[in-house]
Amino acid sequence: MGERRQWVGFTVGPFLWRRAEMLMAGTMKPLIIFIKSKVINLCLHKSSSQNAATTLPIFHSFQGHRPTLTAIYMLSLSASKLIDLDVMSKSDPMAVVYMKKRNGTLEEIGRTEVILNDLNPVWIGKISVAYHFETVQSLVFHVFDVDTTHHNVPVKTIKLSDQDFLGEASCVLSEIFTKRDKTLTLKLNNKNRKNAGMLSVHAEESVASRNAAEIVFRCTHLDNKDFLSKSDPFLRISRKVETGNAVPICKTEVVNNNLNPIWRPVYLNTQHFVSKQNPLIVECFDFNSNGSHTLIGKLQTSVSALENMHRDKTGISFVKQHHGREKILKGQLYVDAFRERQLYSFLDYISSGFELNFMVAVDFTASNGNPRSPESLHYIDPSGRLNAYQQAITEVGEVIQFYDSDRRYSAWGFGGRTMDGSVSHCFNLNGSPYHTEVEGVEGIMTAYNSGLQTVALSGPTLFGKVVHRAAEIAGQSLEQTKSKYYVLLIITDGVLSDPQESIDALVRASDLPLSILIVGVGAADFTQMEILDADKGHRLESSTGRIATRDIVQFVPMRDVQVGQKPMVEALLEELPGQFLSYMRSRDIKPLNVNIETTLPQVHNVNYPV
Repeated sequence: MGERRQWVGFTVGPFLWRRAEMLMAGTMKPLIIFIKSKVINLCLHKSSSQNAATTLPIFHSFQGHRPTLTAIYMLSLSASKLIDLDVMSKSDPMAVVYMKKRNGTLEEIGRTEVILNDLNPVWIGKISVAYHFETVQSLVFHVFDVDTTHHNVPVKTIKLSDQDFLGEASCVLSEIFTKRDKTLTLKLNNKNRKNAGMLSVHAEESVASRNAAEIVFRCTHLDNKDFLSKSDPFLRISRKVETGNAVPICKTEVVNNNLNPIWRPVYLNTQHFVSKQNPLIVECFDFNSNGSHTLIGKLQTSVSALENMHRDKTGISFVKQHHGREKILKGQLYVDAFRERQLYSFLDYISSGFELNFMVAVDFTASNGNPRSPESLHYIDPSGRLNAYQQAITEVGEVIQFYDSDRRYSAWGFGGRTMDGSVSHCFNLNGSPYHTEVEGVEGIMTAYNSGLQTVALSGPTLFGKVVHRAAEIAGQSLEQTKSKYYVLLIITDGVLSDPQESIDALVRASDLPLSILIVGVGAADFTQMEILDADKGHRLESSTGRIATRDIVQFVPMRDVQVGQKPMVEALLEELPGQFLSYMRSRDIKPLNVNIETTLPQVHNVNYPV
């Protein structure tokens, strides 16, 4: 791995040390914001006040800033009595939070998820905001009814001007903190409606705690809410606050067609439950694709009680309101596993020497059009303007390259007719019969351009062999090291011809250190790709009935990334740290020689809290 170095009091691997030297020399602009924000957090959360006091001015002296103190808060949002703009159903609300700058312009700082068919939404996603005592920080909240065509795309890519505006509210951040329970209720305003509903904002300071409870939940004898099949249950866990209201903190995945489900582990850290004795509300729902989930039952417990349930192997019954009284249900909740452990952040692993290894697979099917035609998705513009394939390779590669020390990447094509006359669904893009790797992002671009000259576009669109090859490489790496994680970027324009084979390959790959990013280019119907990306909570199931260990796919259709919205690369990579952490935590893999007191807390991840 090379010699480890000390940088302003923190131990880092040789690859991150080189990046830091480039940062301080002013030669690496793409990483400046990343390093700057993380070092600030690192300084603020160090346990040693003496080291923090010396390190913070040292860092700011490089940047020419006066040292300031910052606290990170997480905002939880809920609304009530929203305007109903849908004819056949209810509004599908999403909230967007802005910070108002001194010049009056709005800077977006975060979005919640979209909740389907709900005029009283309680959003799970949290908005991270840095609180500065010395500054008046004005927040503006916009609530939108999201069109159904945008329900299956990352919220960062949703074009707000295409959505129906429900209302807005504003406040000063410090107003929230002056409330006894740090909850502020605001009236939503809409110039076309007298009553636009109410918005509640709850703030919690982000505590850099690594102690967490890993819990495996199981239920038995749940009520069946479906007519022709069985319920598709999931759990939502909320923490009661002082007012008696409940703030959602996490939820499980959906288990299909099962009245006795077992869910994957959930992680609750002390930021979530604060004290083991604090009351938690566990609700069990039957999942419905229209967003109108049916409550099966709920119960009140605590982390301490859950620990006792695991030790004593006992269950607790769900209850439900029936004619104004609580009815005890037959369904029960059990804790199959409970253990206290320390959770490490994505950057803990990276700074200790873990790396992301980049791989690319390019679609060479005929539906892309003749590469010599300007209408082709593969057209190489003499003016230097990038086509969609080049854009995806460049944008993703430029981010991931900083996490790979040797910058050697495997690059393949699929669906093309190679020099020997046969159609291949996994051929080396550089033309070599033996070597898959190229040097850097530039090497991928060169190999891609060369491939267009030597490989004839053909078809059909098959992912199975490419995924299998990437999984093979990831699996082989485990024989030498556990500090490599692989990221396969697939760029395609077509409809899958092997959906089941692709699903089978993805299910097998879910046990390996591998994530798969899929970019859809062109105007094809990408419904199948959205199925591969299990964002709705349904895990993929193979043809043999095996369930994927975890979600490893993120799909983004490039056409849905609108001008002026978040960049495609951000939407594509937003789930990657969580997928990385889900693998490491499921295998109990720890960072290399991690120093717990000096590593960086990750405060923004919702799916995998740290």
